[in-house]
Amino acid sequence: MKWIKHSQDGFTLIEMMIVLMIISILLLIAVPSMLKSNKIVESKSCQATIKLVNGQVAAYNMDHDAKLANLENLKTEGYVDSISCPDGSKLVLDSDGKVVKSGKKS
Repeated sequence: MKWIKHSQDGFTLIEMMIVLMIISILLLIAVPSMLKSNKIVESKSCQATIKLVNGQVAAYNMDHDAKLANLENLKTEGYVDSISCPDGSKLVLDSDGKVVKSGKKS
C-alpha cells in the first residue's frame, strides 16, 4: 500500500487575515504621524524661504541705495527665482519692508 504525502505549502485564510490586520494596525499608527510631519515640514520650509527672500531684499536695498517697493523687482533683476512658499502661498512686503506670507495661493 502506498501512502500519499500531502504537502501543507501556503497559508491558511486565518493566517492571511492576521497578517492583514497587523499591517492595517501599523498603517493606522504611521499615517497620521506622517501627515503631521508633512505640515511641519511645509511650515519650516516656508519660514526658510521668507528668511532667504528677506536677505535678498536687504541685498537689493544695499545695491540700489533705495527701499524695495515690489517683490517682483527681485525676480526680474535676478536676486531670487521664486517669491512664493513651497506650499504655493505668495510672499508680500509689509509696511516695514519685511517679507511676510500673504495667505493667498498663487
